[in-house]
Amino acid sequence: MNNTTAQYNGVISTCEDVFLKKAADYGTSWRMLRPISIVDQIYIKAWRIRQIQENKGVQKIEDSIESEFSGIINYGYIALIQAGLDDKAPLDLPVDTVKELYDVQVDSVRELMLKKNHDYGEAWRNMSQESFADLILTKLLRIKQILANDGKTVISEGIDANFCDIINYAIFALILIEEQKNK
Repeated sequence: MNNTTAQYNGVISTCEDVFLKKAADYGTSWRMLRPISIVDQIYIKAWRIRQIQENKGVQKIEDSIESEFSGIINYGYIALIQAGLDDKAPLDLPVDTVKELYDVQVDSVRELMLKKNHDYGEAWRNMSQESFADLILTKLLRIKQILANDGKTVISEGIDANFCDIINYAIFALILIEEQKNK
């Protein structure tokens, strides 16, 4: 588990670095995104990954599968940050505030990963890249249905839990991609 935690933290460090640099460049323009728009942004990235997989790696745009998974992670954190802010929060947030908000969500999602990893015995290490893309797409469709139901569920997990799972699936995918490269 120690290797997993170190690998996990490495992925997060890389994603957070990009996130904060974009916040310095663009500000917090993402604050304009409603939940469905965040879902659609993640969907576009996950669908592109699936298309590249189905086309046996043939692609016409240079952005890598890794960069798409990283984007999924950061949009997932945007969703969680947005959900944690009230309606009175300003649209423009300073980068240091964004870092604090990002880090709070990272800690929460990491804690969930550690608990699930314990119970599931790191089963994700035996999963395919295709499964990660498919599971992310499935979670997105679930979120869309929950949003269509005004955020209410009868028995199922809520929107935030699905975004946490999406983030963790994308992180696991990046860990496995990196391990493949190092073989």
